[in-house]
Amino acid sequence: MEELAQSQESKPHTHLSTRKIARRLEISQTTVLRIIHDDLSLECLKRRRAQELTAANRAAPLDRSKKLLTRFSASDIDLMWFSDEKIFTVESPKNAQNDRLYVSRSLTKKQIPVKRLLRTRATFCQSIMVSVAISKLGCTELFFIDPGAKINGSYYPDILLMQHMIPAIRRLSGDHFIFQQDSAPAHRARDTIELLRCTTPDFIEPDMWPPNSPDLNLVDYAIWSVIQQRVYETRVHDIDELRQRLLHVWCRLEQSLIDDAVDQWQARLRACVRAKGGHFEHTL
Repeated sequence: MEELAQSQESKPHTHLSTRKIARRLEISQTTVLRIIHDDLSLECLKRRRAQELTAANRAAPLDRSKKLLTRFSASDIDLMWFSDEKIFTVESPKNAQNDRLYVSRSLTKKQIPVKRLLRTRATFCQSIMVSVAISKLGCTELFFIDPGAKINGSYYPDILLMQHMIPAIRRLSGDHFIFQQDSAPAHRARDTIELLRCTTPDFIEPDMWPPNSPDLNLVDYAIWSVIQQRVYETRVHDIDELRQRLLHVWCRLEQSLIDDAVDQWQARLRACVRAKGGHFEHTL
């Protein structure tokens, strides 16, 4: 049973599902599960999708994580503002793996109404893009991107940063803060960088922030998932309700949640270094 249920290090992905084990050993699936859990004391870990990393993919996160750890102390991180954007849709995201339908064994698939079997989605689902910045000093309001606007090298610095985000950060932290943004094209545009050099006391420049690293941006690894879960607790009917739901959830976001996420940041940088720029979420 142990050989069938566990992949060996020399033969990854060779284990069988509990259903296949039951068929091979000619016992019930319930018995298989009992033996696995009670007799063998095995724990089931869920695998998740991840990008396969080449040596080049690993090099930049490793190098830049080291630079961030060297440059910023724990006291600096308390003054750091982390920012990010996200799109929310009227239709709630679904986990297809858990979207199952149980019917009587006496029914064939063609006897089941098609609406019960299919999970349909509108061709053009209404959506809202929002932007935020958070820190141990507090969080900005939720900024809604103008409908139809593109987050490019003009809109991002002139509208989002200068009219909304930077003034909000200054109201909360005065003239002592460090600004973070990811490596999106509009964020690393020349005009954006020049504006940040002139208008912020300090910021993390694009050549220091690891590319494609949501697991190092605390808005990504700690905040958006919470917001999404709370927004879609019940069905959202239209774009106006989605906007109100986002505002309601954001206003009630606990500062302790943000503080805990900030406290994880240096640990995540060190984990990235230990993993030599590779995947490290499973080590935390």
